[in-house]
Amino acid sequence: MLARTLSLPVAPPPSALCAATSPSGGGTCAGQGEVRGAKLILATTTPGEAEIFASLQGEGASVGRPSVFVRLSRCNLACQWCDTAYTWRFDGDNRPHRDNRAFARAANQIGLSAAEVAERIVGLGIPRLVVTGGEPLLQAPALAQMLALVRARGIAHVEVETNGTIAPPPALDALIDQYNVSPKLAHSGNPADLALIPARLAQWAADPRALFKFVIASRADLAEVAALAQTHGIAPDRLFVMPEGTDSATLRQRSAWLAPAALAAGWRFSDRLHIHLYGDTRGT
Repeated sequence: MLARTLSLPVAPPPSALCAATSPSGGGTCAGQGEVRGAKLILATTTPGEAEIFASLQGEGASVGRPSVFVRLSRCNLACQWCDTAYTWRFDGDNRPHRDNRAFARAANQIGLSAAEVAERIVGLGIPRLVVTGGEPLLQAPALAQMLALVRARGIAHVEVETNGTIAPPPALDALIDQYNVSPKLAHSGNPADLALIPARLAQWAADPRALFKFVIASRADLAEVAALAQTHGIAPDRLFVMPEGTDSATLRQRSAWLAPAALAAGWRFSDRLHIHLYGDTRGT
């Protein structure tokens, strides 16, 4: 694992934490109570252990950067090739998935207060945070409170990975440096009216913090990406194409034709570094 030797600022007093998260910014005890009462629902690495970990960012513009990752549970979409189905496909969920496995909710979810999640993040000693899922924006209020706490404790850069269907509320949006927006194409199995909401895509395209990452399984997917880029004015230097796959052999096979296609279109290419380094495993 990465060495955790970075120094962090001294924790602010409770009143400062309260001011950072209270809607009024007044630092009252009531505001502090809101922080302590907010809960995030996280995925787990093993039953009862929240998926909060240090690793190298494996995808997109920040690839290779040491980061703390927090994986939140629950999603409003259901991709049939999803490699984190344990965040949403619980017992009784019959939405299609490539292996049709269902997960026990109790073993794969855990609720922690915003303050406890913040403490664990800060304890890893890395000033970059990536919030992933699932779909993190489903938990916007508690997420905003947690991010205000870690910002006060030295986290300098925050990325949020999202499927692009949910608009972040202002209190959360103000705390984000980078959005990694991954709209789901037809091969994901999601209906377009749920996965590709024109107004949302237009909003993301207008936000310079938003980078688009499209998962590509076949050459046919490239035409869909080109159409979306043209319709919504997505600049080529903000558009990544990434091969779908959960093993190195599949990623390399698809990269062999996807990389030249990206070059020809003027798009950016993203591999999946974490798969090559660690395989398809949780907490990496």
